[in-house]
Amino acid sequence: LAQKYDLQHERELRAWIEGTTGRRIGDNFMDGLKDGVILCELINKLQPGSVPKVNEPVQNWHKLENIGNFLRAITRYGVKPHDIFEANDLFENTNHTQVQSTLIALASQAKTKGNKVGLGVKYAEKQQRHFQPEKLREGRNIIGLQMGTNKFASQQGMTAYGTRRHLYDPKLGTDQPLDQATISLQMGTNKGASQAGMTAPGTKRQIFEPALGMEHCDTLTIGLQMGTNKGASQTGMTVYGLPRQVYDPKYC
Repeated sequence: LAQKYDLQHERELRAWIEGTTGRRIGDNFMDGLKDGVILCELINKLQPGSVPKVNEPVQNWHKLENIGNFLRAITRYGVKPHDIFEANDLFENTNHTQVQSTLIALASQAKTKGNKVGLGVKYAEKQQRHFQPEKLREGRNIIGLQMGTNKFASQQGMTAYGTRRHLYDPKLGTDQPLDQATISLQMGTNKGASQAGMTAPGTKRQIFEPALGMEHCDTLTIGLQMGTNKGASQTGMTVYGLPRQVYDPKYC
């Protein structure tokens, strides 16, 4: 932490604090700020009334109270909590680097508020945007180019959903894979494909082998009782789901 302490920043902070308060800090920069009096006068110059009462540095608790009042005042002034040092960092000389960082953050905040400060950076101002409810609703109707709009977006080269992607490397000497982007005729296209000879969905396919002497089964012709309207009749059939009564004259 001590190696991160910047002497150039110390000289700039000394010139700014002494020029703002009109008081000389002394040869040792941190020892001159340890009682908290100059710090309280600094924030009172930047924002009058920030520390109503500045204690005379008679005892240690007076000094610590001045430092604590200064830290609370710069928090209200706008310095971020993570940029603020602890009171013991200055009073017990444990972290002068953090004290220097806090003073630079205070100078940056003062520059942002319009004070003439020769160090620090000016913070960007918040740009609040307010949109009418109807404008927000219109934004929901805009679809990005890769989300399906037909304005310049393209799905060229994409395979069907769920199709595996085959990797082909010519250096390996493997055969070039089939074109998975082309749908074959038996996959549903209407360009020359035919379903002639195909059985109904779920129908068993009979395997016929002449060499084995198996009887050839005609599965291409639908029987009259399977639903054709050519001569078939449902006369005498009961409603679906009703039990079928068996009648035998010998028992009646």
